[in-house]
Amino acid sequence: MEETKHVKPIYDLHERPPFLPLVGLSLQHLFSMFGATILVPILVGLNPGVALFSSGVGTLIHLLTTKGKVPAYMGSSFAFIIPMTSLLKTFGYSAVGQGVVAVGVVYLIIAIIVSQIGSAWIDKIFPPEVVGPVILVIGLSLAATAAQSATQLNGHYDTKIFLVAGATLLVTIFSNMYLGGFLGLIPVLIGIVVGYLLALAFGLVDLAPVASAHWFALPKFDFLFSQANGHATQFYPIAILTMAPLVLVTLSEHLGHLLVLSKITGQDFFKEPGLNKTLAGDGLASVAAGLLGGPAVTSYGENIGVMQLSRVYSVWVIGGAAVLAVVFSFIGKLSALIGTVPGAVTGGVGLMLYGVIAAAGLQVIVDNHVDYGQKRNLMIAGPVMVVGIGNFHLALSSQVDFSGVALATVLGIVLNLVLPKQAKSDA
Repeated sequence: MEETKHVKPIYDLHERPPFLPLVGLSLQHLFSMFGATILVPILVGLNPGVALFSSGVGTLIHLLTTKGKVPAYMGSSFAFIIPMTSLLKTFGYSAVGQGVVAVGVVYLIIAIIVSQIGSAWIDKIFPPEVVGPVILVIGLSLAATAAQSATQLNGHYDTKIFLVAGATLLVTIFSNMYLGGFLGLIPVLIGIVVGYLLALAFGLVDLAPVASAHWFALPKFDFLFSQANGHATQFYPIAILTMAPLVLVTLSEHLGHLLVLSKITGQDFFKEPGLNKTLAGDGLASVAAGLLGGPAVTSYGENIGVMQLSRVYSVWVIGGAAVLAVVFSFIGKLSALIGTVPGAVTGGVGLMLYGVIAAAGLQVIVDNHVDYGQKRNLMIAGPVMVVGIGNFHLALSSQVDFSGVALATVLGIVLNLVLPKQAKSDA
């Protein structure tokens, strides 16, 4: 991987903060990923508590598989929403679980292949002129979602939503720039808390779910191999056929997120612990989720954004967030309270987090002196950014839909491999 300058971290990969700061930093990650992680099961029809539990367990599995060397948080994947919804409605959870396990198994197969052939090919297919635009796309492809959450309520523009989101963003910026000590490490958490209180004052928060929730609530696990209605679990080949191909989508996202993490931390995770280990971590995490009754999981850009903003890369903090996710999945009122954080607040934070991911892409371009006076670099960056940010997606069927980010990544790889070093018109 190309070397990129990075700012000295507050806590590096293996540095463990003191207990109270560790809890605060971990809570910041938990709040950042919570909304998206429980939104997936809500849209599909799965249990949010199980998804939260699977998220925490999956992250711990990933940390163990990568020998505690990669600070990646695993949350519910959006790539599989359509097939999971269809399978759940038609066949029930057994089919969904088999599909999720199949996703994990495909990851494990790819990990075995990579362990045999190595990952030296990464440097060839991902030079800076491809890496920079792809990282830009990963951040900015989420911009429209953040902007919509930050301005709209039930599909209509709402001034209160705009004010809450704006205040959340400004408080996050202010906290990051002007607060010192521990408070300076948790600007996202401070922004969320202030934004939540303002949303509460504006009447945008419904506390009824918190009042009705029990203090202790066992997640409603739907174990894959449990017997339903006295009958053994049936095998559903359609589940594997509809979900396994989408691994191509999440695989490109995995590579992109690993690139971002490598750049902001100054490490090369493709070499140590190795791409085979990170892929195996993703695979085992999804297998565990499928066995427990949760959706497939993947690394989260929101948490990468938090690391970029706070300069805290510690795997202890990520592990702490995972432990808190598991604990919170059993505490009904706490998980319900986090679930009441409105889209205006998460959207306001997203305006910052997604932007700093994109800025990491700019840093790759600047630090590696990518020359856009060369037509070749322009021909790679231009279509990659428009395809990714515009979500120029490929829908092969109602269940198989390749996102703009996935297509942009593949397009960047292909263009880099086939375009000549110099255009004939420049010769």
